[in-house]
Amino acid sequence: MHRRSVLLGAAAHALALPSVTRASTQPVGLVFVLDSRDATVSVIDAGRGDVVRKVPALREPHHLVYAPDRSEIVLGDSAGNEFLFLEPDTGAIRRTLRVSNPYHLMFSPDSQWLTVASLRRNQIDLYRADDLTLVHRLAMPRLPSHIAWSGDSRITYVTLQNSNALVAVEAETARVLWRQPTGDTPAGVVMSRAGELLVANMGEDTVSVIDPEAGQTIRKVQTGAGAHNLFPSRDGLFLYVTNRVAGSITALDAETLTVLDQFRAPGAPDCLDFSPDGRQLWFTQRVGNRVGVIDVETGALVAQIRVGRSPHGILFHAMG
Repeated sequence: MHRRSVLLGAAAHALALPSVTRASTQPVGLVFVLDSRDATVSVIDAGRGDVVRKVPALREPHHLVYAPDRSEIVLGDSAGNEFLFLEPDTGAIRRTLRVSNPYHLMFSPDSQWLTVASLRRNQIDLYRADDLTLVHRLAMPRLPSHIAWSGDSRITYVTLQNSNALVAVEAETARVLWRQPTGDTPAGVVMSRAGELLVANMGEDTVSVIDPEAGQTIRKVQTGAGAHNLFPSRDGLFLYVTNRVAGSITALDAETLTVLDQFRAPGAPDCLDFSPDGRQLWFTQRVGNRVGVIDVETGALVAQIRVGRSPHGILFHAMG
């Protein structure tokens, strides 16, 4: 990857491709893509590079995660006010559950808690992960957006998109530990290898580095216009930032946060996932109605696959 091949500038040489092309190395698995405006899930056969199934949602799905034991994929239909539980090897709907406005969702590292950020209803919900019983509901100001957890599963962190802030909540007690400013219009948030919180600022071209104890911003890292979300690589060595306005994905060293590369990523890149070997980035093109595939060794955009309208969350389920 970047450390072996020193890919600085490689993405500048990526060529414009037809709407669907083939990657040089075809991984095996299904890629689940949430088509927010179509209320569907596009299921892509990764080896063939095309959509093999459309799964109906209710109104407006946005994000999805594995259940803690990976036996199911949990999908949040935000406007439909429900979870859908999918069978990972087929995409079949096993069951549904009525919940309140599940925009973003994340299980705690110890698999005991589930946090749900309710963007439209300005609330944060904490559920018991085993039976999805609602334990705490906290009213929040202006658009709770994306979620992270502390490594010890004690604290959940949520960005408040239209409040330009990040809030820290103690899961067991629902006590707000702090609420602190970030950059303009914060979205994605993750915990770094160094134990710092990283927040992507959509209204800027930066990622804020934040002290998790006090919530104070330590510094900012410049990535690209409309920095939206952050994704650690499978091996934990790299961190990828999608820049929706710039149409790029920034590769950072996970420890130093040094910028290693910029990949061209058209169509307002939003969420991404990785092929099983980590050699490909599969990302949703929010305004392009496609999924793009980038070869991280060369920086080339090797495929664009047409899906539904406004594709948002994406999950690569490896098989075989």
